[in-house]
Amino acid sequence: LCDQKKKYTMRISYNWFKQFIKINKTSEEVSEILTDLGLEVEGIEAYESLKGGLQGVVVGHVMTCEKHPNADKLSVTTVDLGNGEAPIQIVCGAPNVAQGQKVLVATIGTKLFDAEGNAFEIKKGKIRGEESNGMICAEDELGLGNSHAGIMVLPEDTVVGTLARDLFEIELDEVFEIGLTPNRADAMSHWGVARDLRAGLLQLGDSVKELVTPSVSKFKVEKRTLKMDVKVEDHKLAPRYCGVTISGVEVKESPTWLQNRLKAIGLTPKNNIVDVTNYVLHELGQPLHAFDAAKIKGG
Repeated sequence: LCDQKKKYTMRISYNWFKQFIKINKTSEEVSEILTDLGLEVEGIEAYESLKGGLQGVVVGHVMTCEKHPNADKLSVTTVDLGNGEAPIQIVCGAPNVAQGQKVLVATIGTKLFDAEGNAFEIKKGKIRGEESNGMICAEDELGLGNSHAGIMVLPEDTVVGTLARDLFEIELDEVFEIGLTPNRADAMSHWGVARDLRAGLLQLGDSVKELVTPSVSKFKVEKRTLKMDVKVEDHKLAPRYCGVTISGVEVKESPTWLQNRLKAIGLTPKNNIVDVTNYVLHELGQPLHAFDAAKIKGG
């Protein structure tokens, strides 16, 4: 028997949630409405797919690069940040820095984080007597990888001044912690919560358009050759069981946007097959499972 007073915590990503309902309200305003509807928001947590969100990091163009007059392993560069101002001078110790490169620059005041999550701030200073106004970064210094062999060199067509967070699909999100009782299974998904919010907004007199649902216009069944029998042993627990086979699938890492959606709600991405089943479950409330057709007993 279910204890109707016991609460379960549902994590709802605000960015994900807004795919279904187009609103211009703050997370705090949405939180109040949901709580009034009986979907008690117990907290709102900020989420960054990369700690610090690469705030303050921009694409720069190395205009000049010369050896440091007082240090053999250092270079003195001038870098255009694409902000309409004069290029800045940066002292760089990377062996691969060169004139003409497009690079990632942490500007003055930027906070970067080490592997343990400790912050360090980029400050204006002098290195061996030469002024330095930022840092040209390696991938491990930004949390974008583990290499410290040299600075990250971007493709030549990268636009100077582009924010790094836009270049690398950094997700900045807010996550609602919603306390649900077992009788509210209808709200155990982003779609379900969006549906409730729309009803609440209509009650408040807000003009809200229809919910935006995922398109299935391109879905079609091409073949019906791989048929399998399904035996349901308890029709009360599982009144309906259905499936579809998908051929030509390569098991690999999920795209960044999908990984970010799952990470925001506390799930660890595994691969594209596992991740998409979890995505649909938390988006629409529909449990899914993926099987390797070649390993199903009896075909």
